[in-house]
Amino acid sequence: MAVHIRLMRFGKKKQPSYRVVVVDSRKPRDGAYIESLGFYNPLRQEANVKIDLEKYDEWVKKGAIPTLVVKKLIKSAKKA
Repeated sequence: MAVHIRLMRFGKKKQPSYRVVVVDSRKPRDGAYIESLGFYNPLRQEANVKIDLEKYDEWVKKGAIPTLVVKKLIKSAKKA
């Protein structure tokens, strides 16, 4: 079973917000997830990102594979 760290969309139509979640790779984008690590709101001026980096590091050590977008968000979260 492959576990991925990816974005899960929620919010109103034309106003997306995303949760950064750990999920089984076979599940749909907005399906059940294992754990929520944080959120990302791209519509703000500063693109509001809040991610629990300790939990992220634990999941990566366990073998979870982050998507490219999540990798970019983690990089920006570590800078802030």
